[in-house]
Amino acid sequence: MNAVVLAAGKGTRLRPLTDNKPKGMVEVDDKPLLTHCFEQLAELGADEFFVVVGYMKEVIIEHYGDEFEGVPITYAHQREQSGLAHALLTVEEYIDDDFMLMLGDNIFNANLQDVVRRQREDRADAAFLVEEVPWEDAGRYGVCETNAYGEITDVVEKPEEPNSNLVMTGFYTFTPEIFHACQLVQPSNRGEYEISEAIDLLIRSGRTIDAIQIDGWRIDVGYPEDRDEAEKRLQNARSTTA
Repeated sequence: MNAVVLAAGKGTRLRPLTDNKPKGMVEVDDKPLLTHCFEQLAELGADEFFVVVGYMKEVIIEHYGDEFEGVPITYAHQREQSGLAHALLTVEEYIDDDFMLMLGDNIFNANLQDVVRRQREDRADAAFLVEEVPWEDAGRYGVCETNAYGEITDVVEKPEEPNSNLVMTGFYTFTPEIFHACQLVQPSNRGEYEISEAIDLLIRSGRTIDAIQIDGWRIDVGYPEDRDEAEKRLQNARSTTA
């Protein structure tokens, strides 16, 4: 299964850590965020990485070159930061089978393999790793609702008044059907082409999307304090397994 990593962001909220580098190159526990992503995706069996770059893309390309630990890397350029659905369309020409999608600003210590297994073995239309967060934090994310079978029935991106505290974590598997849905997405009130809107189109077309509850933890590195917390947790995890 191929892996797509979205890494075009400026990381404005991470300043001063991003004053001279793109968000994906911010170091956590002595490794860039993207290195953490690549290592985990390689462990999951990624055949090739397709990395969407944008802001200061040359820093990423010069650092990693055309492969990471033997896994080939292909870069796609998102010229304007117009949302995740827009970013995903930049790699459409390269993908013709099921694939993993990871947001390049997340640190995971979780059951990602369960999501991949659901896609491979059950041939799901899509599967997402989800988690419950404090209600006051839910509005930062794509908020999900599920039915009695654990299938996602609704997704709303960064709602002002969330109907749920179950959120997407930034790790997904999709079939190529997601690209057609992304093509149909219209700009949101934020002026972006939201991945949540594409997911909603999949649901309304009768596609089944499975929600896999997180077993472990993940941190969305959006602010300097998130980076510090992720580093602390990784160091603690390493010390407990030593």
